[in-house]
Amino acid sequence: MKFCKKCVMPDTKPDLHFDNEGVCDACRSQEMKNNKIDWGKREKEFLSIVNSHKKHPDYDCVIGVSGGKDSTYIVIKVLELGLNPLCICFEPTIPTTIGRKNLDNLNGLGIDLIHVKRNPVVYKKLAKEAIKRVGDSEWQNHLGIFTVVPHFAIKFNIPLIIWGESPQIEYGGPAASKNRNILDRQWLEEFGGLLGNRISDMIGVDGITKRDLSLYFYPEEKDIKRVGVTGLFLGYYFKWDLRKILKKSIAHGFSPANRPVETTYENFENLDCYSNHLHDYLKYLKFGFGRATDNACLDIRLGYISREEGVRLINKYDGIPPNLDEPEPKRVGQCG
Repeated sequence: MKFCKKCVMPDTKPDLHFDNEGVCDACRSQEMKNNKIDWGKREKEFLSIVNSHKKHPDYDCVIGVSGGKDSTYIVIKVLELGLNPLCICFEPTIPTTIGRKNLDNLNGLGIDLIHVKRNPVVYKKLAKEAIKRVGDSEWQNHLGIFTVVPHFAIKFNIPLIIWGESPQIEYGGPAASKNRNILDRQWLEEFGGLLGNRISDMIGVDGITKRDLSLYFYPEEKDIKRVGVTGLFLGYYFKWDLRKILKKSIAHGFSPANRPVETTYENFENLDCYSNHLHDYLKYLKFGFGRATDNACLDIRLGYISREEGVRLINKYDGIPPNLDEPEPKRVGQCG
């Protein structure tokens, strides 16, 4: 394994590229964010777009939410801009108490929220098969998050969807992808974590029918065009800084855990789902890095910790199997 000279991300991370100086493109993206992007110009572009959508009689946009720090921040930002959002939550695999509290807090900011409770029989079959095929216990959940939201945008005839950070800017990816401001079918198929497994491949698994999977299929192109659905990355238009986002979300009622969650040193991520820690551990087994590496690399790029401190934290937290026998408060943490 080779590691980035600036952060500590290994070259086993999918879609991550290193330049001739041994620096990953996520670190180069951070340099671009700091020195080359005209954020004032991008903000004006975003305001121009959202102002054109304020004519909708009911909702101005749709937002996929979990109640976490990022979706809380997105809702706050949208409300500050005078938009009336319809928020959609796709139920986590195993919801936690603190996750429910944070989702209730987000709802209490003054938005309408639809909580999608997926068919548990079909969902369990998908989860079991996803572990066998791609070693990812959350494959079906990540897919559902990206497909359910545009389905509701179409059903309510709402053209604008607002997503969070731009993953290829924040976490690395092909150079051409850094200028993409839209999450659409093409993005989902290329970067949405499908790992080469399509939802159509699941038809017939343990009796699963296409009808069972209707919410997991991205909407048909004719419906997308009819409504004019466009999904924008908020992080393309506004500089994304997880610590500043966390601070603002806490100021509006978001609750971190009272201790670091399993697999990392942070206490504010993966709070909504009890099985996220298994997902992170499986990632460690497949790629040689886990959630602590993800967190440390972000903190290094943003200047909150040194590379040496990042290495220390990774050595302490990465690769430790989750204790599935512990009750939820000990594993996920209680409200801080």
